[in-house]
Amino acid sequence: MTDTAPDSLIPYDEIVQEALRAVVGRVLGEVERGGGLPGDHHFYITFKTHAAGVDIPQHLVERFPDEMTIVIQNRYWDLMVREDGFEVGLSFNQIPSRLVIPFAAITGFVDPAVNFALQFQAQGDDDAIEKTPAGNDTPVAEPIEDGSNVVSVDFTRKK
Repeated sequence: MTDTAPDSLIPYDEIVQEALRAVVGRVLGEVERGGGLPGDHHFYITFKTHAAGVDIPQHLVERFPDEMTIVIQNRYWDLMVREDGFEVGLSFNQIPSRLVIPFAAITGFVDPAVNFALQFQAQGDDDAIEKTPAGNDTPVAEPIEDGSNVVSVDFTRKK
């Protein structure tokens, strides 16, 4: 008998990641349908700036070459949620910008109002995420304390 788990022929890690990303889509869809954020809810959404399908202004790509965190709180507009991602208008240094972010590019979702967070691996980039440090500013969100509603999904494939 060996202590190593057998390789799975079912991609459980991908299935779980996709299901948890659907949570982000459903939450943003609720905000879109409701016409705004309810109560004190607000979101920090972290995503890979060079992931497939991400469309953000070049000055933001230059400032955040790896990963970027946006805040959806008071000053956002035209939130539009699609099946595969969302679009939102935000202002950076008083410059209005339109961002298109696929759910597959998201690496973190936090709602500090209720101490809820989800963390993901960017899809299609499993090895690079674990080894490449982010090259941008420090995160805006404060670390979540133990015992909170944090779900950290970090599957690694055995080869």
